[in-house]
Amino acid sequence: MDRLGRRFFEGDTVEVSKKLLGSVLVRVVRGRRISGRIVEIEAYRGAEDPASHAFRGMTRRNRVMFGEPGHAYVYFTMGMHWCLNVTTEEPGKAGAALIRALEPLEGIDFMMRLRGQRRIEDLTSGPAKLTQALKIDGKMNGEDLAESHRLFIERGQIVEAIGVSSRVGISRGAEHMWRFFEQGSGFVSKGKPS
Repeated sequence: MDRLGRRFFEGDTVEVSKKLLGSVLVRVVRGRRISGRIVEIEAYRGAEDPASHAFRGMTRRNRVMFGEPGHAYVYFTMGMHWCLNVTTEEPGKAGAALIRALEPLEGIDFMMRLRGQRRIEDLTSGPAKLTQALKIDGKMNGEDLAESHRLFIERGQIVEAIGVSSRVGISRGAEHMWRFFEQGSGFVSKGKPS
């Protein structure tokens, strides 16, 4: 497969998020590939976006968002879940795309064991579900997706029918229609837009 390089992630966060739909997220665990097609994603635009972790500037938690594009920004939320974002924009300008759902492709039995889940539609249909299924946690924060051999993104199929809505679970910035998903996919999360 054709792996996405640094330049792919360098653009405007909203545009990069849309382009990431249909791409394949790959995790390699002990030499085994686990992967899924990105079917749902949200854009977070840094200083101009009150829903972004970077809205108030750089902190220890969000510093990855201000660095080079094409890195994993992994954060812990609600005291129990990890979420995976891909950094975008140029260095110094924060932006990130939250990967919300995948269509499982490779390593489905491994994902089922990790999640304790037998129904394929529920394996990776949410940001916390997919990090659990792909064994992604805070140790992967800052991982260089353009260079890493354990977490990266490959070119996939172009998504023809893209659904658009407000983002899920936010109270500020809800007016922005920056959630993108593959219409008709049974793997999109059940989260309700704000």
